[in-house]
Amino acid sequence: MTTEHFDDGKKGYYRAMENETEAGRMTYTWAGETKLIIDHTEVNPAFKGKNISKQLLMEVVNLARTKNLKILPLCPFAKAMFDKMEDIRDVLF
Repeated sequence: MTTEHFDDGKKGYYRAMENETEAGRMTYTWAGETKLIIDHTEVNPAFKGKNISKQLLMEVVNLARTKNLKILPLCPFAKAMFDKMEDIRDVLF
């Protein structure tokens, strides 16, 4: 499984790939220069139960930590994970 990152300066996403198949995607929108809004998470049904969503969330959290950003999780999955995992709240807006 590999993870790819795309960002055009306004919106971006991380996607998990298994060979040529997209296993999942987490999208975000920039809100200013220091904040990201996670707005959607989607997992290919063939990859359900393999923690793809959590892997993608951790990629966004690592991006935020590296670039000193804050995250506003509007996506229900991301919001639930921030509520559940104290160790990632350092990047919560």
